[in-house]
Amino acid sequence: MGAKKQSQGVKNKGNGANNDVFASCSFSSLGLDSNLCEQLRDRLGFEVPTLVQAQAIPVILSGRHALVNAATGTGKTVAYLAPIIHHLQGYENRIQRSDGTFGISILIATPGRLLDHLKNTTAFLYSNLRWIIFDEADRILELGFGKDIEEILDLLGSRKKGHGDQENTVLTHSKIQRQNLLLSATLNEKVNHLAKMSLDNPVMIGLDGKKMEPISTIKRLDSSESDEDSEDKYSSKVPTVGDYKVPIQLIQRYMKVPCGSRLPVLLSILKHLFEREPSQKVVLFFSTCDAVDFHYSLLSEFQFSSYPQTEGVRQVFLGCKTFRLHGNMQQEDRRTSFQAFKTEKSALLLSTDVSARGLDFPKVRCIIQYDSPGEATEYVHRVGRTARLGERGESLLFLQPVEIDYLQDLEKHGVSLTEYPVLKVLDSFPLQKNHTKKSVFLESHPWVLCLQKALEAFIMSKPEMDEHARKAFCSWVRAYTAHRGELKRIL
Repeated sequence: MGAKKQSQGVKNKGNGANNDVFASCSFSSLGLDSNLCEQLRDRLGFEVPTLVQAQAIPVILSGRHALVNAATGTGKTVAYLAPIIHHLQGYENRIQRSDGTFGISILIATPGRLLDHLKNTTAFLYSNLRWIIFDEADRILELGFGKDIEEILDLLGSRKKGHGDQENTVLTHSKIQRQNLLLSATLNEKVNHLAKMSLDNPVMIGLDGKKMEPISTIKRLDSSESDEDSEDKYSSKVPTVGDYKVPIQLIQRYMKVPCGSRLPVLLSILKHLFEREPSQKVVLFFSTCDAVDFHYSLLSEFQFSSYPQTEGVRQVFLGCKTFRLHGNMQQEDRRTSFQAFKTEKSALLLSTDVSARGLDFPKVRCIIQYDSPGEATEYVHRVGRTARLGERGESLLFLQPVEIDYLQDLEKHGVSLTEYPVLKVLDSFPLQKNHTKKSVFLESHPWVLCLQKALEAFIMSKPEMDEHARKAFCSWVRAYTAHRGELKRIL
């Protein structure tokens, strides 16, 4: 749960995008404890619920199983945490400090480590387990944890049995009512399979169609139907390949850039963005840690004279504050970068997909995907770092000419991109003395050629930078071999 203040959206509620995100009710009207509502308002600034929270909280409070499908940045985490905390603080036999040491109330775990404890840790007791929550379900399954999840459900006694079973959900370890929740920004065959396997007569909660609005009625499965009828009806509610949820106010664009011109074009776009709107934050995604390190060093040190009249006067090409974040950094360094970028009003963050999920950076204006995300689900989660809770945002995807079919893969999931006017942006930069004509071809554009020459000279003059560049290129090539299935043909 990020520290994003929902009150910011409420203050501007006249804005159409915000009206499509926030509900017209209050947290207390959803049935939450008054003290909890005060904490949400006073400590976190959450004055009113988002639409998905308004739909989900009453259902989760009721104890029903639920499948929540909503765009990133719409408040799914609070949607399940608030009702769970409501129930936990309502227990009559409250644990006191004088009672000594117990187990914990809420356990956050990765599938592999949880399965290991369930199998091998005798002191790991779960007889009073009440909730099982699969957050970021699509990502869990993409990472290959499907078999682990099935085994976890078996050990916890929460896996649905076959059609002939009278007991769909077998609670072998406890008489306490078990509630399973599944949350995902994207729906696919694997998520569909997990939902059918783990959820018993669930309530379907989500957003309908292209516009961010609540579904007309909360879709429930009729418990009076036979298992077979219910299974068929449920399968129709969860499409095997469905539209992915992205905020309607997000402007999504792409640019077609030949391999040899990518770096000068990237720097030009960044300079244009920060000169157009100095007070903004941008997240730049790369596929590898080495690529992040190289570009971070380059952007921090590269000096270049942008204007003919200042030729010979060198200054840092990109004047904004720059941060980096990837999995090979020390934990303390990652925490420092995260907090610094989060609090800055204007900054650039270079990152791998470690920032694509679960991190809430306030006021991110633009997402640039310099390296292709691969699976369409990853594209959705990357762009989900902007346009959160009704705020405006834009995303820009770099593609090589031979990769243009990737757009068709996104369109299969209801994600459409328009082309970015890159030549217009390049034309806005001053031409050098020896160049008088502007080119209609990006790779031969005078500004691109000039900047490319300066970049090559700068990198070759610094042995350490040159070595970073070599490592970044090699890791970038290796990353392409990791693409699977149809993407191997495209990327």
